[in-house]
Amino acid sequence: MGNAKSGAVSKEILEDLKLNTKFSEEELCQWYENFQKQCPTGRISPEEFEKIYDRFFPNSDAKAYAQHVFRSFDTNDDGTLDFKEYIIALHMTSSKTALKLEWAFSLFDVDKDGYITKSEVKEICQSIFKLIPKEKQALLPSDENTPEKRSDKLWSYFDKGDNERLAEGEFIKGVTENEDALRLIQYDPQN
Repeated sequence: MGNAKSGAVSKEILEDLKLNTKFSEEELCQWYENFQKQCPTGRISPEEFEKIYDRFFPNSDAKAYAQHVFRSFDTNDDGTLDFKEYIIALHMTSSKTALKLEWAFSLFDVDKDGYITKSEVKEICQSIFKLIPKEKQALLPSDENTPEKRSDKLWSYFDKGDNERLAEGEFIKGVTENEDALRLIQYDPQN
């Protein structure tokens, strides 16, 4: 396959991604080719990532949410997404519910300390709320028609006090056992 300098994904990265994702070698090579066209530097900056989210949510303010998503995908904390981080992100967000929930936990764990606090839930809920167009916000139930109400409602499903922390297993269990909690941790523009 060659190495990254010759325009092909390195054998080492390719093998690692084949082992750790659902993608085939052919798919990974195609993704890499497209990634190189879109990101000739081999990296996606936070600003480029925000532009991608703006295209997905043209009638919303997606910047804050895009920043949180970017942070959760930037696993080596270098301020950019390389091809491997990009593919892992694609895999996590397009996979089975358990993997998506692991990623969702990392999204809500703003300070990356391995726990979620009520203030982190509020911060992410504020970002999610900005994705919802104003006309759809007006149609939300009264107990979730503001970011604060939405975060309070979500936090209540975990049976934790305001100053307690939530571990990953508790988060996943709480969300999988309650469809409302699952709905509140995301925004689907199709609904």
